[in-house]
Amino acid sequence: MSDRELVVVRAGALTTVQDLGRPGYAHLGVPRSGALDPPAAALVNRLVGNPPDAAVLETTLSGCALRPRTTVTVAVGGAPGPVSVGGRPAAWGAPVKVPAGELLEVGAATAGVRGYVAVAGGIAVEPVLGSRATDLLSGLGPAPLTDGTVLPLGTPAGPPARVDGAPQPRPPAELVLRVTLGPRDDWFTAGAVRDLLTRAYRVSAASNRIGLRTEGPALERARPGELPSEGMVLGAVQVPPDGRPVVFLADHPTTGGYPVIAVVRAADLPAAAQAPPGTPVRFVPVRRH
Repeated sequence: MSDRELVVVRAGALTTVQDLGRPGYAHLGVPRSGALDPPAAALVNRLVGNPPDAAVLETTLSGCALRPRTTVTVAVGGAPGPVSVGGRPAAWGAPVKVPAGELLEVGAATAGVRGYVAVAGGIAVEPVLGSRATDLLSGLGPAPLTDGTVLPLGTPAGPPARVDGAPQPRPPAELVLRVTLGPRDDWFTAGAVRDLLTRAYRVSAASNRIGLRTEGPALERARPGELPSEGMVLGAVQVPPDGRPVVFLADHPTTGGYPVIAVVRAADLPAAAQAPPGTPVRFVPVRRH
């Protein structure tokens, strides 16, 4: 038995293995998946000397606890929160050595939603379609972690970064999402489009890795009936029958039958991944290129 393993002592509310995802399979009905906050995942990988495509752990709100069977270097980033090794406080946002058998405790997020834990060498679960990412919609990749799960680790690729700490953006107090209208904005009344772009929304507690759901004014349809199912993209703002916009995130379906009123700029989606329930949301129009 290899000692390059990581034992999950406490899995937390939802902890999954994530990497850069599975781009290029939408025509087969396979979502991209991958880390919801790619910059945060990339940063913790850099801190421990991993390549950008190394698999990390993505936690949700309550963190997790891990025990390595060999001495490892880790970095915790994304949503800020307390970190300890063997019961002693440890750095957040910097490389930390965890001796074999010691407990790494990633506490509950003090702001934001999703934390990222990188281990030198990466999480070496078996890839599926070229990725180790857990996809909650399709079920591809490893199952969400449970207490007692044992994760294999890869071989470290390089030394950890020589930093005391790396700056990371704070979770948003207000989530501002730049959108390009269309392709189905003509399915809504002029008043509904105006409401989307001027009224206040909030992040719903029903949000998940598939989509950020909102609470706020219902958007009125101008056209009744059903829309034939069509392709969906990351950041699509789909409007289901209740009229409340849903922003599609990494595990979104590849097709859908509800009209898409707008599409969010990809650069704004990492902040959406860190916006807790109740966060104010504004949709801001930008011109098509």
